Formats: sequence, C-alpha cells, structure tokens
Amino acid sequence: MLIHREREKLINAVIYFASHTKYCGKVKLFKLLYFLDFEHYKITGRSVTGMDYFAWKMGPVPVELDEEIDAPEPDMADSVEYSTIPIRGGQQTMLEIKGKKSFDPKHFSRRELQLMDKLAAEYRDKQSDDMIEATHLENLPWDQVYNKQGRIRELIPYELAFRKQEAEQMQAVSSDHMDVVRNLI
Repeated sequence: MLIHREREKLINAVIYFASHTKYCGKVKLFKLLYFLDFEHYKITGRSVTGMDYFAWKMGPVPVELDEEIDAPEPDMADSVEYSTIPIRGGQQTMLEIKGKKSFDPKHFSRRELQLMDKLAAEYRDKQSDDMIEATHLENLPWDQVYNKQGRIRELIPYELAFRKQEAEQMQAVSSDHMDVVRNLI
C-alpha cells in the first residue's frame, strides 16, 4: 500500500481521538473525523484526512474507512486495535477503538492540532447517540443532503461546510477581489 500524507493523518487522527475521548467506538470516531474534516475545510478550503463522507441514516459515514475496519490495511492494523465490547447491560455491542502506537503530531499543522484538541475536549464524554444528534442539526451538511435533498447514502459535498450566508459572503468577497484585479489590468 502506498503511504501518503493524508493516510498518515487519518491513522494518527484515529489514534488521537481514541486516546483523548471516552466511549470511542466507530460511530463516535466517524463523527469526530467528519467534524475535523468539515471544520478544517470551512477554515482553509481543504480537509485534513482527505476522506469523503456519505449521508447515511445515522449521520455522515466515511465509507472507505468503514469498509477498512473489517479488513484493515497493514499500516492501520499495526497502529489501531478494534475490539467488540458489550454495552447497555450486554444488550448491544460496540466496536471499541484503541491506538496501538502513540499519536505522532508531526503530521499535523498547528491549526489541525488545535482543532483536534477542541473537538476532543467538546465531545470527550459524549456517547454515540450524542454524536449522531450533533451531526443531524438542521442546516448542517448531513441535514442538507439527507433530509433537505433526500439524497440517502450519497456524497456530502465539502462545500456545504459553508452555510448559505457564509457562501454568499465569500462569493461577494471573491467578486470584489476580481473587480480589483480587473481594475489593475
């Protein structure tokens, strides 16, 4: 498998969230990664992990990672441990995620590290139901695709990280910028 920068970031983000939050199962991890990628995109115009997210019933899902959990690539298997544990009095199970290696911050910018810290602190004690609720808030990207557009299990475009008003403001700024450039020419 070809190792690239985004892959190293993904593996280390999984390790980070698994070690800095409680109850870090698959659902919680997926939502934390979604928040990380979409919040970072909103600030910089690029995601952290490079993953795509799809609008499933329980919220945004990085399908590629979801599929890999069942058969991890060697680099993921060497870095992350997945185990099934009983929850809710043994009535259900949860896929618990733990890092086998230590988190390596060298793969991240200061902004990315600060965002991971913020998300881990905000959702440290939250459980999967709380995470699902947080991603289902009205007008957030998942809601736009799943509820408003009725596009079930379809790609959630990163551009939806910008709320309508923010997108309009950015277009206005971009338009003003182009006017300035045209006047200089």
